[in-house]
Amino acid sequence: MRFAKRRGGTLVAAAVATIAAATLLGTAPASADGGPKGDGNGNGNGNGNGTGADHWGVITRNTIGSPVAALRNGPFVSPGVLAEGNRPPYGQGSLGIEVADDSTTLTPPSEKVDFGNEVDFYGDRVRDLRKVGFHVFQTGENVTYGGTGNLPNIRFEIDPNLSNLQDDYSTMVWVPDAVTQINRWSGYLDATDTGYWYLTGNETRCTDSARCDFADLKASLDDGGEEATILTAAVGKGRDHMWIGAVDGLRVNDRIYDFEADGVRERRVG
Repeated sequence: MRFAKRRGGTLVAAAVATIAAATLLGTAPASADGGPKGDGNGNGNGNGNGTGADHWGVITRNTIGSPVAALRNGPFVSPGVLAEGNRPPYGQGSLGIEVADDSTTLTPPSEKVDFGNEVDFYGDRVRDLRKVGFHVFQTGENVTYGGTGNLPNIRFEIDPNLSNLQDDYSTMVWVPDAVTQINRWSGYLDATDTGYWYLTGNETRCTDSARCDFADLKASLDDGGEEATILTAAVGKGRDHMWIGAVDGLRVNDRIYDFEADGVRERRVG
């Protein structure tokens, strides 16, 4: 099924509400207490002055169909747009994602998109990953399309460096637990403590049918030889159900990546 852009009174009303929300927000702080949320410990403390990241964007070789992964303002929820959960957890923007479930002639016919960074994580050791997660804006329509577990993933392309394999490529995929709250921003979803992980390519015991927690997945890559290393880091969706929503505050260790309409801002967790 391919989604279409709606026109008419509903869209105009939504646009007016968004403009009004942005006007009210102005330069409002990232959270009600003046600090960013989502450091993985329930009380974010980044300084909000991170440098702009130049290496983020759609990973074209991992994209199928004509999906959308674009930096945007919002989404905001009215009334009470300043309340936690009703606005992006950091700043005023987020990464908007749209994928369709039946829009290609391939098998499966669904779309796929990865928005990530192919430069700055290259060569980092997988075992050094300690904190990973994000915030998500889930909708009732997404739940209708694929259930409460219909959500984006975090994906690390890696070189497994396993001594018994010649394969030098796999993808570590995190699948979040179900999110039951709809039409609002979630709290921080901790990928090191919730949901499950697997590796593509059946390199280790952690597969999509034999799922692992974060610690088990890292342990499965430790065979005493050369270290597994990261190639890229991304937020992705597909290929499965239609999903239209947003992600913000991607955390990788002591950095939080704040998705804003004018770019990706890097915040340090102190």
